[in-house]
Amino acid sequence: MTIFSRFNAVTTAAATSLLLSMGAAQADNFKIAVGDGAGGTQEALGKAFIAELEKNTDHTASLFLNGQLGDEQATVNDLAIGTLDFSILAINNITPFSPTVGTLTLPYVILSLEDAITVTQGPIGQELVENTIRDAGVRIIGWAYSGFRVLTNSSRPVESVADLQGLVIRVPPNEIMISTYKAWGVNPTPMAWSETFTGLQQKVVDGQDNPYITVYAMKFDEVQKYITNLRYLFSIEPLVVSESVFQGLSADDQAAVLAAGQAATEYSAQFLLDQEETIKAELVSRGMEISDPQDGEAEFIELATTAVWPQFYDSIGGVEKLNAVLTALGRETVE
Repeated sequence: MTIFSRFNAVTTAAATSLLLSMGAAQADNFKIAVGDGAGGTQEALGKAFIAELEKNTDHTASLFLNGQLGDEQATVNDLAIGTLDFSILAINNITPFSPTVGTLTLPYVILSLEDAITVTQGPIGQELVENTIRDAGVRIIGWAYSGFRVLTNSSRPVESVADLQGLVIRVPPNEIMISTYKAWGVNPTPMAWSETFTGLQQKVVDGQDNPYITVYAMKFDEVQKYITNLRYLFSIEPLVVSESVFQGLSADDQAAVLAAGQAATEYSAQFLLDQEETIKAELVSRGMEISDPQDGEAEFIELATTAVWPQFYDSIGGVEKLNAVLTALGRETVE
């Protein structure tokens, strides 16, 4: 039994029945933009999606890794105008276009893989899908679960908020993440994902945060020495399709795309469970040092939740949006 059997996922039998009813359609070779390099969750999600799509339709698709088709936020614009078919990107790069998605990037809201699945696969996730169609002209059809965004840096171990002071940390151009570091007393440097490796290599910035799998896929061990097991943000990376491209498909092909996205989502959850510990060990073998925050991260949590959450109630659609997520996760609501 996989983890998804507890979350009312689409069953293989149901998907097969649906796809058997499909007729022939005009074959396309779709382009899928991918921000990360080979070996990461984004590539794994994309490969699983393509395998399902090709198995059940005449369509095919190709992955373009390492931001070949533009940085992640730029691909959202390209999707919106229909010049790109699909993109796999970090959810924080959709937030500027559809602010309610920011609920999932508030620090310390998603605390586990199970939390991420509960939210994305239920009514809240469906509402976010509808909002991104309305706000950004893109449709979320799958979710990659990449794990917590751990902090890496090239200078020293970081185990407390005090240890962060003086470090120059790269963050995406995302207001919630910028505000989180500011709550910890750091003025972070917003930087496009496509520029991050070079920025670390040239020491324009000392560090950045991303999941273990992304650190491995992007070979950050070549330019970073220390890892801190921060758990402030569980990285969820949607697979999105241009809504205009989606609407241009037949009903049968739309169903095929949605079914392939669901199958890839389930694969992604298992990929994280299967790979993360192995990748952590590999990064250590390459010379990286891993440490945990002091006192169970209590200082980081207190500063982030009290200072950052209230700043973004309005942009995410009201405090009730956050409370809906907290309720779904069985946690206390806020006022």
